[in-house]
Amino acid sequence: MTEMTVLTKVRTAITIAGSIYVLAIGLLAVPYFQSHTVYLNAIRLPWFADFDAPERYGLALNKTYNFKIQTVDNETLGAWFILAESIYQTLPSHHTSPKPHIEHALRTRPTILFFHGNAATRAFKARIQHYSAFSSRLNVNVLAIDYRGFAESTGSPSEEGLVRDARAAYEWLISSGAKGEDILIMGHSLGTGVSARLAAQLSKEELPYRGVVLMSPFSSINELLKTYSVMGTVPLVKPLTMIPYAFNFITWALIHKFDTLSSVRQVKGKVLIAHAENDWDIPYTHSEALFNAFLDPLLPSVDLPSDLVSTTKEDWSAFTAQIAARKTQRENIVTTTRMTNFGVMEEFPGGGAPREREVTFVKMLEGNHDYVGVQEGLQDIIGRKFGLFTPPAPSASAAAPPADAGDSATESGSSTESGSWSPVVPPSDRGDWTTVAKIVDE
Repeated sequence: MTEMTVLTKVRTAITIAGSIYVLAIGLLAVPYFQSHTVYLNAIRLPWFADFDAPERYGLALNKTYNFKIQTVDNETLGAWFILAESIYQTLPSHHTSPKPHIEHALRTRPTILFFHGNAATRAFKARIQHYSAFSSRLNVNVLAIDYRGFAESTGSPSEEGLVRDARAAYEWLISSGAKGEDILIMGHSLGTGVSARLAAQLSKEELPYRGVVLMSPFSSINELLKTYSVMGTVPLVKPLTMIPYAFNFITWALIHKFDTLSSVRQVKGKVLIAHAENDWDIPYTHSEALFNAFLDPLLPSVDLPSDLVSTTKEDWSAFTAQIAARKTQRENIVTTTRMTNFGVMEEFPGGGAPREREVTFVKMLEGNHDYVGVQEGLQDIIGRKFGLFTPPAPSASAAAPPADAGDSATESGSSTESGSWSPVVPPSDRGDWTTVAKIVDE
């Protein structure tokens, strides 16, 4: 085989590969293919899951209740409610349905409202590990839903649709006996975009929630496309930057944006961001960008020179002085804690103004993309930051059977120690949302 023949074959292979790449990227501009790429909801792992039997996937016998939640636009969502360990262990028998004990559990212990990432279902192994860890080690209830178009849920996924699903889940908890101050909103990967949108919506309507936890988040789908690499090595769309306006076309065609950076200024509750350095799917720089966005309103502004060529010495001195002042202010506000063999935690305290909420960023050495929440070190931080380790205040309802729980709920969820954001809003001001979420028994 001559050298010319080899070069011809190599050139042909590169051309074919390039054509396939351009075609695949071009399909992202088509809404149908874009939706399936963003959500991957057709990948329903584990295949043929039996959601009525959560025990098959590692959860304790009758600790989980499988049911449906109705949304405002009449979609039906598959959901699991997992009892907190302390509630589960006090049941008279583990051979009966957990359904009668849900109201008592909601009135007694805080609840994590969990929004998973793209692909798979609520029965996926990595997610089961999160439910187990949260319900046992943090001793909280967990409500996990499958968005529309996922698992056995009806409909097709969209950004606004997923936000409606999240709101329906929140309202189901409220209508079932939970207080807003006891609901900790938690999202992973794609679920962080959903969580941020829900928290911003609740903040705008002055409805309470305990806080927000964003695990392995992205700042926006647009920014994620710029940084995403297959298996952490092969950049997905970076080659498009070499073609004039090619990447601009892709961003213009995006219909699923999940712009968490835009939601930052609206979120009023306590926030915790967690990311692993060895995340191959979403770089931890996205979490750094989100943390800095929360911090930015507390720092002095910097006026960039409009024209570097004509900038005077005085203008440059003023510019560098602003940068120094911003750096000094950041060092005064942000507390950095280095934890041996675990990672680094940066945090700044909240204040009286809504934009001065307490925000924590935990950058861990390990956890990859899917297992951030099962790191016990992070669970400890979450437990302390959101008051989940605080024992419930003594009350007559704490030891009462579920049927008699009544309105004498404990006040532990609304304590200032939990750091929840809780405006005073009369129930009558909750609008039409109070009845949109309900159980639909099969």
